[in-house]
Amino acid sequence: MSFHKRIDEHAGQRAFIPPRSGAEWLVGVGFRCWLAGYDTGDIACWENGWNEYNRILGPSRAKRAVTELACWVRAVRSSASRKIEYYPFGCSGFCPDECMAISLIAASQNHRCPAMQACALALTGSDLVEPVIDAANAFADALQEADQCLSQEAVAALVAGKATGREGGIADRR
Repeated sequence: MSFHKRIDEHAGQRAFIPPRSGAEWLVGVGFRCWLAGYDTGDIACWENGWNEYNRILGPSRAKRAVTELACWVRAVRSSASRKIEYYPFGCSGFCPDECMAISLIAASQNHRCPAMQACALALTGSDLVEPVIDAANAFADALQEADQCLSQEAVAALVAGKATGREGGIADRR
């Protein structure tokens, strides 16, 4: 299944649906769950995220990945100059901010430094992205050590589409 599969949902925004067990899925769901947990203070949000990581990675590999995920999401939140959007846990697709987060981690794993900078700037709306990039690199490394590699296609599709406004990438923000 291609990372490009799209559906229309949530007031006309386009959602991207990666396979439910791949690295892109883990990044998007983890990002969603940790943001929701920080926003609501509801531990069930973090438990949902942990359960997905544990299901796919097993407990020992999930522990490091989730630790780095939490640090990365915290860095994104503290650097952001705007509210980061995310879909509810049960949604099968990802909103534009979630897609940009996936693209950021894919850029890190694939050593695409200019794309990382662009993704971090777009995601946070802030120039203070060094902590976000550092935390993204640590999270990307943890995923890679757990044999979860994001594709270069995830970087190119999301970043190129956003930059050009073409159909091949991320949907325009509304």
